[in-house]
Amino acid sequence: QVQVVESGGGSVHAGQSLKLTCTTSRNIGSGNAMGWYRQAPGKEREMVAVDVGAGYTNYASSVRGRFTVSRGSARNTVFLQMNDLKPEDTAVYYCNVRTAWDNIWGQGTQVTVWGQGTQVTVPW
Repeated sequence: QVQVVESGGGSVHAGQSLKLTCTTSRNIGSGNAMGWYRQAPGKEREMVAVDVGAGYTNYASSVRGRFTVSRGSARNTVFLQMNDLKPEDTAVYYCNVRTAWDNIWGQGTQVTVWGQGTQVTVPW
């Protein structure tokens, strides 16, 4: 069975960028889907960006224009470039690979986006 490993998660401030990498244990044909999902605390897992094969990609409306999914030339990697990150992007991000025989998930990588903060003043 194909093994899938994610890397590149971390903590950043709003407006910054991160790039996630997913590496598979064997080459994945370009006709198969490779992509990214995420799950925030208390929420369902949702699709973020998927290269469905044959050059087509799908994006969640919340990330379109900010995130880009792409495959590596070695055919065993898929990337997620995330720009202009927002606090609501905070989640565990999972790589998914689907072939005719497999539907494989990685273990996930945490992405945390900190907001700008807000001053709270309590008068005497």
